[in-house]
Amino acid sequence: MRKIILTAAASCFLAGSAFAGASHHSTGTIKEIDAKAMTLTLSNGSVYSLPHKFKTSSLKAGEKVRVAWDKTGQKKMVESVTRVK
Repeated sequence: MRKIILTAAASCFLAGSAFAGASHHSTGTIKEIDAKAMTLTLSNGSVYSLPHKFKTSSLKAGEKVRVAWDKTGQKKMVESVTRVK
């Protein structure tokens, strides 16, 4: 019985920690991509920092995208960008 309770408690802890690291998602239209500053700005004014290895040429202003991001300090760091229809 004790083993079952410990297993259940460990499962709850692990499930909770998985959600704690989950990223945020935003959907919108790209207003501007600044390759020099490595930023992506959506039409609503939200600015996201792109990873240095991100190929900015793969996206264009006017495209609708879904951005997965996580906050690091004051910056919204992009994890992925996906085109939306």
